[in-house]
Amino acid sequence: MPARPGLAKSELEVAQIVWRLGKATVREVYEALPENRNLDFKTVQTYLRRLEAKGYVRCAREGRSNVYRAQVRPGSVIRQMIDDFVARLFGGEPFPLVTQLFETSDLTDEEIDRLREMLDQLKARAHERSAE
Repeated sequence: MPARPGLAKSELEVAQIVWRLGKATVREVYEALPENRNLDFKTVQTYLRRLEAKGYVRCAREGRSNVYRAQVRPGSVIRQMIDDFVARLFGGEPFPLVTQLFETSDLTDEEIDRLREMLDQLKARAHERSAE
């Protein structure tokens, strides 16, 4: 499947609200925005229309309202955004990103243990693939 056009920060914020609510009208998205977020109703409506045009949400008429539902899962959007970020900043190589995150984060012992478990699982999968 071809990659969808990227999301602007505000579009992502609106998409996250739709994901969280499951389905939402413009009014519901508008009301779910943080209080300190100064977007007006028309701007939220514009963002939802952009998300629809880009294929992230779909719109259906229910009564007198347009109701928006996610057309893609959050995980696939996150994956696409990370891939784009890694490609632009690190030439497509994820290792420098990971090392940068580790070097600039204060991880707890519990988080380090979790990462070790994840690395062990990743290593086991790599061995399984190479044995096939």
